[in-house]
Amino acid sequence: MAEGLKIYGLYNDDDILKQGAKTLVDKGIKVSDVYSPFPVHGIENIIGMKWTRIAITAFMYGLTGLALALLGMRFFMIADWPMNIGGKPSFDLYQNLPAFIPITFEFTVLCAAHGMAITYFVRNWTFPGVEARNPHPRTTDDHFALEITPSENKKFSTDEIFSLLKDSGTVETFEK
Repeated sequence: MAEGLKIYGLYNDDDILKQGAKTLVDKGIKVSDVYSPFPVHGIENIIGMKWTRIAITAFMYGLTGLALALLGMRFFMIADWPMNIGGKPSFDLYQNLPAFIPITFEFTVLCAAHGMAITYFVRNWTFPGVEARNPHPRTTDDHFALEITPSENKKFSTDEIFSLLKDSGTVETFEK
């Protein structure tokens, strides 16, 4: 088998996929990835997938939005062009902070949401014109695929991996 090729097992039911993945992992095979048309709850624990760090980036983008909102409102409403609106003092951020809370909250959420979306697209390399990474077109419709990298499973031959995949309930196995 050429270096860099991967072995795929195609399943037509998510319960069979989870059971097959559990069987393969119990036998010592490391599953690299799973492709599915919708989230399969619990599969990440079965294959030992690491948890995402997108929540940390959301927090960082939120803090950036919070700081930009407060700095911007201080500059616009206090330093650059102070205006007396409703008798509110215009010479201190602290005294005007209650009036700035809604805008601060909205800008924090805006920065966190857009930052997470952009991070997701960049991290998964999903840009217009980029070819999809899914191994089979049916994984976007009604089938599920397990990806196994032979170089990560050196104690099993390619034929053994294919045999174990077929025994786990696949409808099709192939390498790509």
